[in-house]
Amino acid sequence: MITILFWLLAFVVAITVHEASHAWMANRLGDPTARLMGRLTLNPLKHYDPIGTTLLLVLVVMRSLGAPVIPFGWAKPVGYDPYNLKNPRKDSALISLAGPGANLIMAVLLSLLAHLASGYTLLATLLFPIIVLNISLAIFNLMPIYPLDGEKIVSGILPQRDAFEFQRFMKKYGTLILLFVIFPTIGGNSPLGLIILPVINFLLKLLLPTV
Repeated sequence: MITILFWLLAFVVAITVHEASHAWMANRLGDPTARLMGRLTLNPLKHYDPIGTTLLLVLVVMRSLGAPVIPFGWAKPVGYDPYNLKNPRKDSALISLAGPGANLIMAVLLSLLAHLASGYTLLATLLFPIIVLNISLAIFNLMPIYPLDGEKIVSGILPQRDAFEFQRFMKKYGTLILLFVIFPTIGGNSPLGLIILPVINFLLKLLLPTV
């Protein structure tokens, strides 16, 4: 039960940091929409989605119990008004990048703390799932598939004409593509897992080589 509670706490921390960072970046770039909606906060209840967050909570618990599942779900999306942004395409990409970026920064900082606290078993045990879920949430959201953050990041990098075609394609087929890569379709394995788990494991070995 303690292990499950640690993983649930880790999930709450990771998803709250992720969504609050979207809101912070949008506000910094001139759009107060998220702030006015109460999303510029570390209160996890403000980012809770009844369906997506509950699903993710259940899958996190299953994963912590050893079930071969990839935690999947979503928080309440952070809305922003592109008309308030000076450079809508570039700023939208920065807003999208803020979430995964904040998760990776937190993972790095907590890994340093985990090294310092290696002699304190309880603290190290608490930090490990937070680091794992922050890395996992970041890498998953960097996938360039709608409606993930990576789709808007890629759209902000591509030339305008290519970005328009990419967005149009993703808005039409992105959700189907995402569902396809999530479910186990390749020898009982999820294509998404085959793509992102090696990256997650590499980062974990880099940050926590002794674990």
